[in-house]
Amino acid sequence: MKRRSFLAGTIASLSLPALTSSARAQGDALPSWNDGPARQSILDFVTRTTTIGGRDWIPVPERIATFDNDGTLWTEQPMYFQVMFAMDRVRALAGRNPQWRTQEPFKSVLANDRDALAALGEKGLLEIVAATHTGLTTEEFRQIVLDWLATARHPRFKRPYTDLVFQPMLELLALLRANQFKTYIVSGGGIEFMRPWTERVYGIPPEQVVGSSGVTRYELRANDRPVLLKEPKVLFIDDGPGKPEGINQYIGRRPVFAFGNSDGDQQMLEWTAAGAGARFMGLVHHTDAVREYAYDRQSAVGRLDKAWNEAVRRKWTVVDMKNDWKVIYPFELK
Repeated sequence: MKRRSFLAGTIASLSLPALTSSARAQGDALPSWNDGPARQSILDFVTRTTTIGGRDWIPVPERIATFDNDGTLWTEQPMYFQVMFAMDRVRALAGRNPQWRTQEPFKSVLANDRDALAALGEKGLLEIVAATHTGLTTEEFRQIVLDWLATARHPRFKRPYTDLVFQPMLELLALLRANQFKTYIVSGGGIEFMRPWTERVYGIPPEQVVGSSGVTRYELRANDRPVLLKEPKVLFIDDGPGKPEGINQYIGRRPVFAFGNSDGDQQMLEWTAAGAGARFMGLVHHTDAVREYAYDRQSAVGRLDKAWNEAVRRKWTVVDMKNDWKVIYPFELK
């Protein structure tokens, strides 16, 4: 009964107009969050900024909320999911490329040698992405992503990757939208990888996804059919200082609310904090090795070190996953 009640409330919240008082921010909001400073800081911010006549009221057009994706809205261990996708693409294409069995970085992928692959660093990853993400039309790539998500399973949880979204963050997205915030993804992940599924999973449409991107080229094919071809050239890396640059270029407004989980999100949070008026900056700290993963300063994936120091210094909200979240994933509610 509790689950049905929560779902009904969430669905209703997506279509109801925002109230002009704290009623919409309080009540049954964020049911998967434990009571504590993190939850209360979110509720207080939403109440203060949406109460007409209040000192911190924010006009609706300025209610921009940006979220990192990997590690903030879904799990990112043991490896970024787009990297897992690219590695599966290498395996799928290996028959057409026999030279990969002796050529790095493909050799390490086919041998499932993650240590060797990690040693190849960003250069190796870019080679894999260039080989597996390009030479396709945007429509072809979109369908490949959707097919992979429908069949691939996480190595630990044995579930589809889109099952591994964070239930508390889904509730937060719904709460913000119910209060007329516009929610965006601003991620280092590939924009063409995320856009096919973010609306279905998060309620965030493709035009509100900002991510790393490659060059596309217009081509007119037979029967006057136009396509966009993905080329092996990097257009924009949406990580670190690239995040505020991407926000400026693609959104055109400084966020008033921003959430991340790693050092790659620090500049986005700093950019948000630098604006006038009320601001919210949050970090997800992965502290639950039993239900998810525990990692921070020394992690090769999603390192939280300098941004954590900055959060402590500036008194940003740091969410302790183990202590602040009652559940991690939506399937725990079933």
